[in-house]
Amino acid sequence: MIMKNLFTFIIYFGSFLGIAQQTDVVDFLKIEFAGGPNIAEKQIEGQYILAFKMLKDADSVYVDAVKANITEVVKKDLIISATDNKIWIIGNLKKNEIYSASFFYKIQPKQTLYFTGEQIWTQGQGKYTSHWLPSIDDVNDKIEFDINIITTNKNTVISNGNLTDIIPKNSDNYWRFNMEKPMSSYLVAFAIGNFEKKELRSDSGIPIELYYKPEDSLKAEPTYRYSKEIFDFLETEIGFAYPWQNYKQVPVRDFLYAGMENTTVTIFSEAFVVDSIGFNDKNYVNVNAHELAHQWFGNLVTETSSEHHWLQEGFATYYALLAEKEIFGEDYYYWKLYQSAEQLKQLSDEGKGESLMNPKASSLTFYEKGAWALHILRELIGDTAFKTAIKNYLEKHKFQNVSTEDFITEVKMVSKFEISEWEKNWLQQTAFQSEDAYKSLIKAQFMNDYFEISALRAVPFQDKKAKLENALSFPNDFIGQEAVYQLADEPISETLSIYKKGFNSNNLFVRQAIALSLATIPKELQTEYESLLQDNSYVTKEVALFNLWQQFPKKKKIYLDALEGVEGFQDKNIRQLWLALALVTENFRNDKKSSYLSELKNYSSADYSFEIREKSFQYLNELNLWDAETLKCLTEATTHPTWRFAKASKEILLSVLQNTNFKQILISAKSELSEKALQNLEKLI
Repeated sequence: MIMKNLFTFIIYFGSFLGIAQQTDVVDFLKIEFAGGPNIAEKQIEGQYILAFKMLKDADSVYVDAVKANITEVVKKDLIISATDNKIWIIGNLKKNEIYSASFFYKIQPKQTLYFTGEQIWTQGQGKYTSHWLPSIDDVNDKIEFDINIITTNKNTVISNGNLTDIIPKNSDNYWRFNMEKPMSSYLVAFAIGNFEKKELRSDSGIPIELYYKPEDSLKAEPTYRYSKEIFDFLETEIGFAYPWQNYKQVPVRDFLYAGMENTTVTIFSEAFVVDSIGFNDKNYVNVNAHELAHQWFGNLVTETSSEHHWLQEGFATYYALLAEKEIFGEDYYYWKLYQSAEQLKQLSDEGKGESLMNPKASSLTFYEKGAWALHILRELIGDTAFKTAIKNYLEKHKFQNVSTEDFITEVKMVSKFEISEWEKNWLQQTAFQSEDAYKSLIKAQFMNDYFEISALRAVPFQDKKAKLENALSFPNDFIGQEAVYQLADEPISETLSIYKKGFNSNNLFVRQAIALSLATIPKELQTEYESLLQDNSYVTKEVALFNLWQQFPKKKKIYLDALEGVEGFQDKNIRQLWLALALVTENFRNDKKSSYLSELKNYSSADYSFEIREKSFQYLNELNLWDAETLKCLTEATTHPTWRFAKASKEILLSVLQNTNFKQILISAKSELSEKALQNLEKLI
C-alpha cells in the first residue's frame, strides 16, 4: 500500500511540476504498434511495444498519451501506469541499460485520428500523435516506428516505411510496415480506405506509390502529373539522395490541410484530385513538390523549436517553387515570387510584418518570407556555394534536429560573401525588404514587361490603348490577364476591339480574365462570350454559365444544355450551379425538377466531403430550399473537425435561424441531433 501510494505520488507530483523533456535522461529507440481502429466505437486499440536506452539512472520515464486506457500489461518486470496525458514506465532504471515495455491499450481520440466515411486517417502535425499512439510530444526525440494495422480485407492500408507483409486473418488483413530510420513522433501516420495505386521508380531507384480511389482512376494521371519529374528534380537540385526507403502519396476526404509530409507517406486533400481540365485551374503540382521537399527539410533534419520553423516551411516552399520553375518555366517562378511579395509587402506596410525567427509568426511569414530569404541568399552567394551549403547542412545534421545557426554556419563555411546584412534584413527584421525583392524580380525580363503594363493602370485609356492591344498580340498568361483587367471600367465602345483580340488569342487564362472581369456582356461580344462555355477551365465554365444564364434569359435552356452532365472540380462546382439554375429556370424539364432538388439537397449530407457540402449549403441558402433534413445536416456540420467549414456552417445557420419557420423546424428536431450539434444550436439560438 505504501509502495502504491509512492508511485502515485511520483506520477502526479511530476505532472504537477510540469515534466521536463527527457532527452537527457532516456533515448527512446523504437515503438511498435499492432492493432487497428474500432469503427463502431471510433477508437483505436492494440498492442504497444517500446524499447528505450537509459542515459541516466532514473526511477521512471514516460511517453505522452492522451486519455489512454491500459487494458493489459504484457511484460510484468516494469510497472505501467496511465494518467490523463501520459503513460509512465516505473522501475529501477539504470544508465546504459536497454529496456522494453509492452502493453495493450485503447484510446478514443477527440482529434488526430479521423473517421471520414469509408476512410480512416491520421494527422499528427506538431505534437498530436499522442492522441492515438503513445509517443513523444517533442520534435527533438527521434524514434524508429513500426506500424502494423489490421483492417477489413476490402481496404488498403498506407503507412510509414516498407510494407513487409499482408497476413490474412478471417475477413481481415494484417498489414505490417517497417521503418528503418528514426523520425519525430508527429510524422507517424496511416490511412485506410479503398484505394488503388500507380507504381513508379525514380531515376535513383526509389519506389513511388501513388494512390487513388477506384472511381478516380481516370483522374490519377492528371492528379499526379509530373510526380516523377518532381522527385528526380529535387534529388538532383538538393544534391542529397532521398533519405528514406520509399515514397507514397494518398488523397483522403475531409483532410484538414492541403497536405502533410509524414515520413515516406504524404496524405493530402482529395480536393486536389482533378481531371485534365481541372488541372489547368487547380492542380497538385505545388503541394506535391512542397510535401516531398519536406522529406529532407523537416523529416531528415527537424527544427529544434518553432523559432526555427522556417527551416522546414520556408525551405519546402522554396524548393517547390524551384520544381514549378523546372516544369512551368521561369516566368511562372517569378510570377509566384511576385505574388507572395505583394502579400508580404501589404502585411509589412500595415505594421504587421514578422521576423522569420518569431515562433508565433504566421504561415505567410514562415512559408513565403522563408522562401524569399532563400531566393535572395542564393542570388547573394551564388548557385555553387548555395547548393554546397545545403548538401553539407543535410549531411552533417541528418536524422537530427537543427537550428537556424546550424544552417548559417554551413553557408559561412562555403561562401566568401558577408551575409550578416542578409541575416539582419531577412531573418531578424519584421519589415519585408520590398526594395530588395523588386531589384531581384526585375532581373527577369518577363517581370520588366509585366511592370510596364501594370504601371498603366492610372493612365488614361486613350494613352495606353495601343500598348494594351499589343500586350494581347502574343499574350503571356499574366501580362495578358493584366491587360484585360485594365479594360473593366472603360466604355465598351472603346474596348470592344481589344476584347475581341483577347478572345481570339485562344489563351486560356486571358479568356478566363475576360470571364471574371466583364460584368456586363455586350451584345457585340455575346457569341465570343458563349464560346467560354467550351474552354478547358472549370473556373471559366462556371462564371460563363452563370453570367450568360443571367444576362440572356431567352437562351437559358441552351446554356444549361451545353453544360449538362459536367461535374467540375471535386466539389462539383459546375454540377451544383447547374442544379440550382435548372431549379429556378421556368419550364425547364419540369418533370425532373424534383430529382434535381433531391440531388442538390443530398449533397448537404455527411455522405459527402465538406467541400461538396459547403457549396450545397450556399445554394440551399440562396434559394431558401431548407427542409428538416438539410437543416439537421447544416447543424451537424458546425461540429466538423475542419474548422473553416464548421465556421462557415455556423455563419449560415445563424442567418437561417432568423427565419421563424426554419428555427421552429430545428427546435422540433433537437432530439435527432448529436450532443455537440445540439450545444452549438442552443448557443446560436
